[in-house]
Amino acid sequence: MVLEVALIDVLPGHEEAFAAAYAQGHPILAGTPGCRSVRMTRGIESPSRFVLLVEWDSVEAHELQFRATERFEQWRALIGPHFAGPPRVEHFVDVPA
Repeated sequence: MVLEVALIDVLPGHEEAFAAAYAQGHPILAGTPGCRSVRMTRGIESPSRFVLLVEWDSVEAHELQFRATERFEQWRALIGPHFAGPPRVEHFVDVPA
């Protein structure tokens, strides 16, 4: 399992519109083959900052089954207009205890 972490800053005043766009686009992302779970969080100290957390089967599942498809274009068309800048996206794996 791979965790995608996307740090998203939205334009001030667009927070509620961004949250509504996320709700509309959630099924597009969550229904992607290889996607295990999707969660969006919002900053308390920085309310225009959101963090998207997506569990994927692999980096390839994210890149090939989502980013390289029309699903991504639909997703980005919904949420992209609210971005203050490009999201910072990284992938992570669990560290054994």
